[in-house]
Amino acid sequence: MTLLLVLGGVMLAAAVYLVAAATRPEGDTGVTRSLAMIEAMSVAPKALTDQVERPFSERVLVPLQARALTVGRRLSGSDTAERIRRKLELAGNPPGWTVDKVVSSKVIGAVVGLVVALLLTALMGASFPVRLVFVPALTLVGFFAPNLYLYQKAYDREQRLSRELPDAIDLLTISVESGLGFDAALQQVARNTEGPLAEEFSRVLREMQIGSGRSEAMRALADRSGNADLRSFVAAMVQADAFGIPIGQVLRVQTSEMRTKRRQRAEEAAQKVPVKITVPLIFCILPCLFIAVLGPAAISIMDNLM
Repeated sequence: MTLLLVLGGVMLAAAVYLVAAATRPEGDTGVTRSLAMIEAMSVAPKALTDQVERPFSERVLVPLQARALTVGRRLSGSDTAERIRRKLELAGNPPGWTVDKVVSSKVIGAVVGLVVALLLTALMGASFPVRLVFVPALTLVGFFAPNLYLYQKAYDREQRLSRELPDAIDLLTISVESGLGFDAALQQVARNTEGPLAEEFSRVLREMQIGSGRSEAMRALADRSGNADLRSFVAAMVQADAFGIPIGQVLRVQTSEMRTKRRQRAEEAAQKVPVKITVPLIFCILPCLFIAVLGPAAISIMDNLM
């Protein structure tokens, strides 16, 4: 009886296996399914493959910047875009920097400053009053870091403009006196020099080529810069063009004036040196000098008294 039951069970299992094998699709194995998935990926639409193969910056950084831009626009005022655009103009429009990037960078900088401040205070074990001061301060620093960067770029650019302007006017004067027109002289300066002033002169020429008048292009040059010497030069050129004054004569006067101003700035910087050196002299140099001069005498006096 037991043997019959065992044989019946074996036959039932064999029947179930045969039925399952008969109803299963042909070739439906694990390897086959894997090959089918690989083939589907290879023939998938380009949109799906591009979505998977996009770099990290496009999948993560770009959406993060877009969200930060949305938050920054809500926190900023209505005239923020104009003020940032003005700062970008003064900074020379750094490559890759736009109004949207500045706004989003301010939000990202604030978040990074907040996280860094929390981590530093946690690692140092700072007390609550220290955290109350340090965390908001570092958050504000991160928020205003893009503005500080643009301010520094604008300051460096204005300094370069001040240094390059006298030499550029000299070259303009020589070119005009040799027979070239003012536009051709500007082209010579833009072609043979480098720096922000050459870039501005090139932009003036491009604006004149697309239809702007000379006076309008020169006024736009003055508006894009906060340099007082460049503004004075542009005003003189516009007045000479309006009243028909010879350009060569105006350029000679401007050359002499720019040289005088540069010499005055050098003398002013030289006069500031004694005042600036007073603090390091008192706190750094004189104490070391006193130790070196009076130290041996003080040791001798102490030995004799003891």
